[in-house]
Amino acid sequence: QVQLVESGGGLVQPGGSLRLSCAASGSIFSIGSMGWYRQAPGKEREFVAGITLSGLTNYPDSLKGRFTISRDNAKNTVYLQMNGLKAEDTGIYYCAASVSGTSTRYWGQGTQVTVSS
Repeated sequence: QVQLVESGGGLVQPGGSLRLSCAASGSIFSIGSMGWYRQAPGKEREFVAGITLSGLTNYPDSLKGRFTISRDNAKNTVYLQMNGLKAEDTGIYYCAASVSGTSTRYWGQGTQVTVSS
């Protein structure tokens, strides 16, 4: 089992920045890729950013240039730096960790991000 705990969410004004963190514990040796997803009210959960064990990253085209994912394997932590935040970035942000070589994915409990003036 893998446990994921997100932190860093909150209320920020449009144009502002936030840095989310996700700390993994448990069977961390099994973790491969990690990522961030978000879910806005009334919408489906969507992919935000992903990073492989070796540090390769990917983003949806709509978020490239504003969001940056990184990970510190020594701390078992993945980060999401969000800049130039917009109202449409509001939602619950979830951390996910995939078990290498399987379809198993673990999820954190989510952290709320609200972009509003």
